Amino acid sequence: MPQGLIKKCRKLLEEKNIDYFVVPTADFHNSEFVGDYFKLRQFISGFTGSAGVLLIAKEEALLWTDGRYFLQAEKELQGTGIRLMKSGNPGVPEIDDYLAEKMPEGGVLAFDGRTVTAFQAARWKEKLAGKNVTFRTAIDLADSVWKDRPQLPRGKMYLLPEEYSGKSYKEKMEGLLSEMKRNKVTVFVESSLDNIAWLLNIRGSDIRSNPVFLSYLVITEKDTILYVDGGKLGPGLTNYLNASHIVCKEYFDIYEDVYRISGERVWVDVKNLNSELYGALKQQNTLCEKRNPLAAAKACKNETEIEGLRRAHLFDGIAVTRFIYQLKRDIGTVPMTELSVTENLLRLRKKEESFIETSFDTIAAYKENAAMLHYSAGKRSNAELKAEGMLLVDSGGQYLFGTTDVTRTIVLGEVTQEEKICYTLTLKGMLRLANQCFPEGCCGLNLDILARSALWNQGIDYRCGTGHGVGHLLSVHEGPQSIRWKQSQDRGELEKLKPGMVLTDEPGVYADGKFGIRIENQLVVKPAFQNEYGRFLKFEQLTCVPIDLGAVDETLLSSEEKNWLKEYNNTVYERIAPHLCEEEREWLKKETAYDASDKD
Repeated sequence: MPQGLIKKCRKLLEEKNIDYFVVPTADFHNSEFVGDYFKLRQFISGFTGSAGVLLIAKEEALLWTDGRYFLQAEKELQGTGIRLMKSGNPGVPEIDDYLAEKMPEGGVLAFDGRTVTAFQAARWKEKLAGKNVTFRTAIDLADSVWKDRPQLPRGKMYLLPEEYSGKSYKEKMEGLLSEMKRNKVTVFVESSLDNIAWLLNIRGSDIRSNPVFLSYLVITEKDTILYVDGGKLGPGLTNYLNASHIVCKEYFDIYEDVYRISGERVWVDVKNLNSELYGALKQQNTLCEKRNPLAAAKACKNETEIEGLRRAHLFDGIAVTRFIYQLKRDIGTVPMTELSVTENLLRLRKKEESFIETSFDTIAAYKENAAMLHYSAGKRSNAELKAEGMLLVDSGGQYLFGTTDVTRTIVLGEVTQEEKICYTLTLKGMLRLANQCFPEGCCGLNLDILARSALWNQGIDYRCGTGHGVGHLLSVHEGPQSIRWKQSQDRGELEKLKPGMVLTDEPGVYADGKFGIRIENQLVVKPAFQNEYGRFLKFEQLTCVPIDLGAVDETLLSSEEKNWLKEYNNTVYERIAPHLCEEEREWLKKETAYDASDKD
């Protein structure tokens, strides 16, 4: 099917005299995960990963993706005629540089301007400057090749009460208006879905596993206009919006209304606002292109949100612990597959208080399948589990109290010495980062080495970051903070870590064709102490799931690391045990029992 679609696309390029057409993985809001309506890149290429850019030319087609998806993309692109471009690998140009090299003089570059950010469009224009390139941004390729395109989502919206959000819409708005005044801004245009949901204390269900709703927000000192499908608003929300003096207009009306904004100083986030809206605003206004203040405010969770996250992780920990117990109890006697255990984990989560949905599609990857960072079991791949090797399970939940994300690599039977070594080195990195104090002002770039040093000393690395921010009943991947050693333009590794920020701690080893290991806990930044050297911060571990001891090589752990491991598993037992039945408690007691008294 992809080959036929590529031919259709090329025919369109010929008819419209287009040299290159870019199909990103994006909706109109630069969301990481998108609804089915926006999955054009996946529809054309057959590649199902959540990150990638497809470039179609008259005689070639290429797809760029990052290291998380190399193995998956190689499999899914077989026979399509689409060439895989492994971003970040030596000798592989990024799409900007590729276009700069290949675009003919006087050529035409086309894309749907609603799905490309103003920042990215500006980069292409900069790279192609001097080639007299024409940019065509009003073409939706889906109109020509996707006959059965899904409809725009119309998921339910609901109010998140202050008992969960910890801060009213009014308080948040006062903070934003103060920032606008300080920057002499008269109009604020917001298109980031999680920022809108956070500011308004409203959640939705337009994107699976992401409690957001398709919308735009335009704010002035006197008016707030929410552009949203009015059919999603029930009486309760309508009353809330009216009481908050928020005017509602239909979702697509913004594309006409932006041309009516004139002579203003408008605050826009070029890394999220699409190039279509940016271009319209730029025609008649002065733009303030400073960093969006809502992202930073949202990243630092208040005490109510942090306490909610602790509760969410307790409920989540109960479900995941029961899952591990049942898995270890039944392996080898009850038939299991990657998909069946995924279904069982969801069943157990649904039993917990205030569970809404998963926070992303669960990854349950057995043996060599776990070497693919974002592996997804399905009809074509659904390994049968046996009482041997390891199962990697990366999963999370959306609760009214918050968002969770946890990975455990579970020992199902005999493992090799190589697997034990890699498991223990991964565990060392996870524990070192989680237990590190650091001076205020440090960023993720400063701390990443803690998670990788034991692996690097053995010549091992992983092709992804160590940690990402996590939202509060919002996106499981939330900026601006992150932990990684490679500098990038928009990944947040230079963002200073502040109290209230939530991040993941997830080093791993991915041995192609053999096994994959990841151990992931969720952390929140907290004050530690202050002395003559300044203020120091530390992490609190939110995740409440036991760490499997079955693959630990104790000779590789220092006495300090052994104590950290013992303390963590003891804490898990103390919090989880009261919620388990007697049989489960006895198992958990043995599962978390660890003697840290051994000397190095």
